[in-house]
Amino acid sequence: MKNFFIALIRCYQLCISPLFAPSCRFSPTCSQYAIEALAHHGIVRGLYLALRRLLRCHPFHPGGFDPVNKSF
Repeated sequence: MKNFFIALIRCYQLCISPLFAPSCRFSPTCSQYAIEALAHHGIVRGLYLALRRLLRCHPFHPGGFDPVNKSF
């Protein structure tokens, strides 16, 4: 199941994301962060971390370097 979500995100990265100007305020990008979170923490925690990250990705947040916390 984890691989299914990672594949969906990769499809987004390859097919949809190139159609828009880069707008993620973070490094790594939110989609890459989601892949790393899913790979390291599994489905439940990974999706939770990815959702939290997406909710912070807006024009009023300064962004910056925000890697996946390996000890969540």
